[in-house]
Amino acid sequence: MTRFVEGNQIKLLCNGTEFFPALKAAIDSAKREIYLETYIFEDDITGKKISDALKRAARRGVTTHLMLDGFGSLSLQRTILDDLLEAGVQVLIYRPERDFFRLHRNRLRRLHRKIALIDTQTAFVGGINIVDDRDMPGQTSPRFDYAVQVQGPLLQDIYASVKRLWGLVSWSQLKLHRHSRLRRIVTRVAGNMSAAFVIRDNIGHRRDIENAYLEAINQAKVEIVLANAYFLPRRNFRRALIRASARGVRVVLLLQGRVEYVLLHYATRALYGVFLDSGIEIYEYHESFLHAKVGTIDGEWSTVGSSNIDPFSLLLAREANVVVRDVGFAVQLRASLEHAMEKGARVMTAEAWKHQPIHNRLLSWLSYAAVRLLMGVAGYGRNRIQG
Repeated sequence: MTRFVEGNQIKLLCNGTEFFPALKAAIDSAKREIYLETYIFEDDITGKKISDALKRAARRGVTTHLMLDGFGSLSLQRTILDDLLEAGVQVLIYRPERDFFRLHRNRLRRLHRKIALIDTQTAFVGGINIVDDRDMPGQTSPRFDYAVQVQGPLLQDIYASVKRLWGLVSWSQLKLHRHSRLRRIVTRVAGNMSAAFVIRDNIGHRRDIENAYLEAINQAKVEIVLANAYFLPRRNFRRALIRASARGVRVVLLLQGRVEYVLLHYATRALYGVFLDSGIEIYEYHESFLHAKVGTIDGEWSTVGSSNIDPFSLLLAREANVVVRDVGFAVQLRASLEHAMEKGARVMTAEAWKHQPIHNRLLSWLSYAAVRLLMGVAGYGRNRIQG
């Protein structure tokens, strides 16, 4: 069962337009301690603003921690890291990429979560990397994504998670001087919102994010709206959605319409037929690249985070989501998704899908088979993928 904490204030941030100014302002106001974890950190206009803010914080005496994924941030130049280190920023690379051409089980175990914790007073959790969200070929609108700003008692759980991971990676890389003891922090009630911090790792939280979704889906009575960049759920998740639709719940999926990663894009489409035949609505987002990993159910339950609903997020990567039980928050997220579906998406009907060119449908099934093969090569067999 998902463990909810009362007394929080959770603010929804849509796209980098809202997220990056809030993050930069929080870093610039930090007085004691900063933790920032991200999958991608680019040396573009956005990355420079955040790295400069981190350096300013370190120079004024704030203990500043930056953890980057070794694959997602592979393109970040060593000179950028040296500048951060020289300024006093402590930098760790999660699973440094050393053998680019070798596929093995651990290769796909990435740090995919995006978390910032400032002075144990404010945290940011979501799906937005440190990268200019307008810097994509053929794109005028920003990537469609979300994060949340968190204040209140939930910070205790977020603090424990980032502190524990920093210590684990420090120990594994023999940088023990970087690790300080986990302490109990005092967090005041900041609002009246009930929320949970849910992670996925390969130790004690393998299915927590997936189970949080399934709990809410299985209890849904009116409506389920999921927006996900890479949607390739296991069998139990698919069945939960189909059962919800069968009992009269409106089920809506907002999925990637543009082709960003060919294999995952077409593998996702292999599931369209069974969803559409079950009465599930599918919208494909075309205005920009969809990067969101959010959902809202029955106008009360919502989640925002880093976890896709695909084998890579649900079986391999380190992920983090915030789950919120609050009507006002759910209404705001629902309205944002509705606007995206109306203005930037195209509905896929069962009739239109059945009349897809045969080569498109063949490509979808070949891509789906390839993803399953890839997971099998990485050490995750059919039962783990299919559920």
